[in-house]
Amino acid sequence: MHTTVRKYEGVANPAEAARKIEQGFVPLIAGIPGFVEYFWVDIGHGAMLSISVFEDLAHAIESNQLAAGWVAMNMPSLLPQASRIESGKVVTRRSSLRARA
Repeated sequence: MHTTVRKYEGVANPAEAARKIEQGFVPLIAGIPGFVEYFWVDIGHGAMLSISVFEDLAHAIESNQLAAGWVAMNMPSLLPQASRIESGKVVTRRSSLRARA
């Protein structure tokens, strides 16, 4: 598995950004093959994190390209600064979540 973290700073309206991400971006990223999980996290002080998990590196990279294009088209005033991207292979994982039916 591979995880990508995109950090956005200078977020003008965190609540509106979250709404747009949930309604517009999440359905798109969830449709990429190999999708495992996605989180949009408000870390305060006008900064937010986008965390995505994919089964393979190629689709994690695809998600970054999708995110950059989608943000530029749909949220330029809400996310005015380019994101800082970190990505890597998941080497340890544990979850308390049980599989949902």
